Amino acid sequence: MPERRPPTVQHRIEYVALRAVIGVLVRLPIPWAAAIGGWLGRLAYRPFGVRRRTVEAQIAFAFPEFTPAQVQATARAAYDNLGRTAIEAAVVSARGAAAVRDYCGIKGIEHLEAARARGEGALLVAGHAANWELAGATIAAHGFPFSAVARHMGNPVFEEYLLRVREAAGTEVVFDDQAVRRIPRAVKEGRFIGLLADQGVLGLASTFVPFFGRLAKTPRGPAVFALRMGTPVYFCIGVRDERRRPWLLVEPMPVEVTGDRERDVETLVARYTARIEQHVREHPGEYFWHHRRWKRQPEGAPPLPPGL
Repeated sequence: MPERRPPTVQHRIEYVALRAVIGVLVRLPIPWAAAIGGWLGRLAYRPFGVRRRTVEAQIAFAFPEFTPAQVQATARAAYDNLGRTAIEAAVVSARGAAAVRDYCGIKGIEHLEAARARGEGALLVAGHAANWELAGATIAAHGFPFSAVARHMGNPVFEEYLLRVREAAGTEVVFDDQAVRRIPRAVKEGRFIGLLADQGVLGLASTFVPFFGRLAKTPRGPAVFALRMGTPVYFCIGVRDERRRPWLLVEPMPVEVTGDRERDVETLVARYTARIEQHVREHPGEYFWHHRRWKRQPEGAPPLPPGL
């Protein structure tokens, strides 16, 4: 595993500032804290404009039928959701498993219960929608042994803090540079493994599949593990209800085995990507549009539209 750089003064300042904000908000009722998080997120959109051009360009590309006003309204909602997600994850997790269960439920929990009754581990393929940060804590709080695959963060001080928060909430964190070794063992132990599968990051084994009509680099790890180990796969995605509270939707994901492993992997990657797209079409303001989803393209692909 490559040696990580030691934390800088800037890292420590960012950490102290964030902990100070969380320290104040954790004393408030959760809906109040979440609303403040949404307000902070909207500030990042306007007036500060953090990644605003990227967010608006991607929404306009994915929904060409949207008017400029609809694009802006969807972008504003996405920033609101991001702010809520960050504050909810910190505030709710800090209050323990009972608070997590009370605040975030699971629709389709019977699928996970059936897998647990069979003594099976499972792969949970997810996307960055609603409160993806609370998803793992929610599964763990409902009594399922849960491990989340995560990437290292740029700020190692905050990473250590977030690691403690996640573990206190019952989530075992498996960093992606350890996943090949640890995931098979975790599945054999009957654990449920969460993998976010909608960001084409550099250095991650990926496949190009359609996402809103344009090829997007998509992690193939969930499909590779599922086919290699014969592990059940469940699609998990977040959604907010009329009170803005997050829920986790769980449904079985079919896995076809034809004997052509490469073809089967690509089929499964395309299947869970299409399911994420379907959900985003239904709830566009709850998606994480801040990541440049189409930035990396296969050789020979036509030029990207402006802003992507």
